[in-house]
Amino acid sequence: MNAIERYFGINGQNTTIKTEILAGVTTFLTMAYIIFVNPNVLADAGMDKGAVFVATCLAAAVGCFIMGIYARLPVALAPGMGLNAFFTYGVVLGMGYAWQTALGAVFLSGCIFILLSLFKIRELIINSIPDSIKQGVVAGIGAFLAFISLQTAGVIVNNDATLVGLGDMTAFSPAMAALGFIVIVGLSHKKIPGAVTIGILLVALISLITGNTQFTGIISAPPPIAPTLMQLDIAGAFDVAMISVIFAFLFVDLFDTAGTLIATTSQAGLIGKDGKIPNMGKALLADSSATVAGTLLGTSSTTSFVESVSGIAAGGRTGLVAVTVGVLFLLSMFFAPLAGMIPGYATAGAIFYVAVLMMGTLKDVDWLDLTEAAVVVVLLFTPLTYSIADGIALGFITFAAIKVVAGKFSDVSIPVWILTAVLLAKIVFI
Repeated sequence: MNAIERYFGINGQNTTIKTEILAGVTTFLTMAYIIFVNPNVLADAGMDKGAVFVATCLAAAVGCFIMGIYARLPVALAPGMGLNAFFTYGVVLGMGYAWQTALGAVFLSGCIFILLSLFKIRELIINSIPDSIKQGVVAGIGAFLAFISLQTAGVIVNNDATLVGLGDMTAFSPAMAALGFIVIVGLSHKKIPGAVTIGILLVALISLITGNTQFTGIISAPPPIAPTLMQLDIAGAFDVAMISVIFAFLFVDLFDTAGTLIATTSQAGLIGKDGKIPNMGKALLADSSATVAGTLLGTSSTTSFVESVSGIAAGGRTGLVAVTVGVLFLLSMFFAPLAGMIPGYATAGAIFYVAVLMMGTLKDVDWLDLTEAAVVVVLLFTPLTYSIADGIALGFITFAAIKVVAGKFSDVSIPVWILTAVLLAKIVFI
């Protein structure tokens, strides 16, 4: 015990091993929904649901162990929402690439992320991207997730006259999705740990009782991971048309991770007087390494989860929190039958809830400056084009064009000019 306390610096953070473990359990409960949601999302891309379930648990465990032991921060990781939706609905179903090629693109984005972390270029990139673009990307992905969840539940359906229309809200699927969302929001407002997981399991239980889902068991040996293990196609990801896709994976993961680390370490009181996050470089390496490991196992980008603040609120301050979460993800592999009984409409409410949280970034937009209109372009075009990559590209191009016309040349940095030129060339010539 003394060795653990010394390694993680538990005494120096005025906490205890018991507190850290309980905080880890709290964090796990708030993010355990990913083991139900991620397999459902990636299954739509043609991936084996059981294999993705195991890959999700293993990738999350690997990321948590690296973050906890190497970076020693109370931040947990797992395959990220938004990134998995872009993987399935943007790259595979939208652009027509095989899921193996999409995994290859995620692998390359992870490798680039590692290089950016090692050579400390990440700060330059983060600081050079306009706030309106950053805010627009987060909100745009939120809108994209909302659109996908509503489609999955049958709340939004095809309409030949208007493209989309309202589905039959009295049908079982839309009604259950709505119930799940309401329960999750209500429990979250009361700050009940595991609100999202409770909402998902409640809808799944109702579905089981009403005969809409068949009981297949609770515990069993983990499904085989062979269908996704080492199945990525790296060579196929070198297609010129995949440049924007790789960039989108990298861009979203980079800013999502940076934002999460700032939020969690600030909540924990770990940010130094100089305003710097302790072990920031190690934390980013942990995140990028977990993404690479996840692609080898068979899942989309692994990233830091902002739900880690729940464990911090419970007193967690050290990497032991993340290690505890990692152990719990490993134990979760034995609950594959339970995950298999979770229908799409049970996770739709959870996805919509995550979307609402992501849309909250719009509160930081300077709405009085009309030259920041790029945020709206990214927000609207991401779901309407069904592509995060296209939303980001159009946002950059719009931002630069408006600033030029408005005579605010100094607002456009050299990196933004370069990215805008590359993205514009991609739209025009590819």
